[in-house]
Amino acid sequence: MLSCHQWFVLGIFTIGYLCIIFEHLIGVNKTTTALLTASFCWIAHFLGPIPFNTDIIQFSKGLSKTSEIVFFLLGALAIVETIHVHGALNLVCRYMRVRSKKGMLWVVGFVAFFLSSVLDNLTTTIVMVVLLRRLLTNREERLIFGSVVVVAANAGGVWTPIGDLTTTMLWSQNKISAQGAIQSLFFPSLGCLLGMLLLSSRMVHGEMPLESESPSSNVQPHAKGVLIFGLISLVAVPIARCTTNLLPFLGMLTAMSCMWLFTDYLHRHEPNTQHLRMPAVLPCIDLVSILFFLGILLSVNVLEISKVLTFLADCIDAVVPTKEWVAVIIGVLSSIVDNVPLVAASMGMYDVALYPMDSSFWKMVAYCAGTGGSMLIIGSAAGIAFMGLERVHFFWYLRRITLPAFFGYVVGIAVYVLQTRLF
Repeated sequence: MLSCHQWFVLGIFTIGYLCIIFEHLIGVNKTTTALLTASFCWIAHFLGPIPFNTDIIQFSKGLSKTSEIVFFLLGALAIVETIHVHGALNLVCRYMRVRSKKGMLWVVGFVAFFLSSVLDNLTTTIVMVVLLRRLLTNREERLIFGSVVVVAANAGGVWTPIGDLTTTMLWSQNKISAQGAIQSLFFPSLGCLLGMLLLSSRMVHGEMPLESESPSSNVQPHAKGVLIFGLISLVAVPIARCTTNLLPFLGMLTAMSCMWLFTDYLHRHEPNTQHLRMPAVLPCIDLVSILFFLGILLSVNVLEISKVLTFLADCIDAVVPTKEWVAVIIGVLSSIVDNVPLVAASMGMYDVALYPMDSSFWKMVAYCAGTGGSMLIIGSAAGIAFMGLERVHFFWYLRRITLPAFFGYVVGIAVYVLQTRLF
């Protein structure tokens, strides 16, 4: 059983977590709540029975692990934002030339799926939704296409260590390897995409309207070179990890520095291009989201150190028959609440000695947490961004997209189970 002090820490975290869930009702930004929750949890822990020096050592270790993820995200977002301000992603539209709306829906889904595997799913969703505004004038059809983008981007981000935050967290903390994620999660993620597309493609009919605006109209100088260099830089990070054991955050900071040098060189003699260089790009990074992840990870770290997560893991083990079912439940819950704290909590609950790197449990957690959030529009950052950009109603998404997303989620799990038994 938990002590009074442990219950107090858990109570603070629970109140903060509920405030994050009901952010829109109470009107307090979830980043503020996450940072305050982390501060209050650590203050409560410092007031506990553990000696102060031991507390500081534990806090330093937790901050070290959390900072690695934060710096990794900082470098990745800087590279992605540099690609974005150059308008390089608009070049993707040149290859989206399909007259049938059903065919275009499949093209959009696959483009979002593979694009989010090297970029993050949030950026992919934002870019694709902006492009869909140029391709589709009918709002209802645009919402269907945008919803497909959300599901495809979440699925595509799962099978690489740089495409989705939850997979990045598991990879950076040595729960899964880059090679293990790609080999084991690509086909389940693809199955999720195909399952969703089979149902959602029945919602559209007819042919695509003629384009009124060139998709490359906003492309800046050297956009193609920046796109190619940026993608190579992102892909090089997990490769460097596998070949040299370079820490992921160091690899990403190196990639960001190379992108900085590359863009400075490209625009060194060009006037009026300061907005395309890294000093102008860095203030545009979504620091609010990074601070949210910082607060959540520090909060969960307190629960891990105080053995609260161990107690919760024992309670779950007494009720849930297998760890694979725990992962499935995490996926379902991630459609309602943010998957970041769910995955962070699971990493603290289960010891790597019992569930080593690339065990089936961690791979299932990566898949389920990454794709499960697609079942509701509030279940992922990509869904929330789409909700804000197109003013999508919660119940519209529930009526039209939840069933295809759930079907894709189940298909992916079935593919993973079949793949595991065959190979």
